[in-house]
Amino acid sequence: MTVIEAVLFGIIQGLTEFLPISSTAHLTLAGKLLGLITPERAASWTAFMAVLQLGTLIAVIVYFAEDLRLMAASLARDVRSRGQGIGFRGFSEHSRLALLIVLGTIPVVVVGVLFQEVIRGMFTKSTLVIIASLTLLAIVLWIAERVAKHTRQLAETNVVDAIAVGCAQALALIPGSSRSGTTLTAGLLLGLTRPAAARFSFLLSIPAILGSGAFELLTIDPSVFSYGIANLVIATVISAASGYAAIAWLLKFLSNHTTLAFIWYRLALAAVLAVFLASGLIGR
Repeated sequence: MTVIEAVLFGIIQGLTEFLPISSTAHLTLAGKLLGLITPERAASWTAFMAVLQLGTLIAVIVYFAEDLRLMAASLARDVRSRGQGIGFRGFSEHSRLALLIVLGTIPVVVVGVLFQEVIRGMFTKSTLVIIASLTLLAIVLWIAERVAKHTRQLAETNVVDAIAVGCAQALALIPGSSRSGTTLTAGLLLGLTRPAAARFSFLLSIPAILGSGAFELLTIDPSVFSYGIANLVIATVISAASGYAAIAWLLKFLSNHTTLAFIWYRLALAAVLAVFLASGLIGR
């Protein structure tokens, strides 16, 4: 891997992690076109993507630092007060949101642990699977846009919302689905406004990315260092910067626009991948 490739992968990861267009699909396409993904190096590529996610984790934590501070402070205060009999109903808005994020993280943890070998294998680099996921979620997102009411705010989220969006996040372990894509779609189907659905999606991604990143680092495949330590650092820093920009842009964009542009983009990308696959430019 060259420095230019490291910069490229960092930009791709940062921009596509938070947009509903699948970072895995884009990284896999770029990796295959550059000859960096092979069955023999499947584990090292998975580890490389996990390292890149640390950059986007930094981005989302920095962007939502004030929200996280308020949730932590409110939760600590309300937990202490619970002993005085206020109960869960007496918890503040920020405390409830923190608890909902914890609850919504459970599905992806369970699925990630149970299917970790599959996730690390070539299934997560399969072009056919990515094409199918890109197309299927584009259709589901289109349906969500058609039927969604867009009336509920973030403060109105409840346990059902957390579990539903959490299960949608678990589906994002299928390559090509997109973590932000599945969670945003679920939020819209539950009646959340687009900005509220995106904001809940981003906050829910924090423990998921943190957990998967920590797990990968603790069990990291040593072959990932063959890409070069300097390249890993560069790619991570770039992914953090571009990820922050992507979050800020998407929240502003969804305030006045639908997700139709992303739906068409997913379908177009699936078509491009199908052409590349048929022509032999990339493997299955």
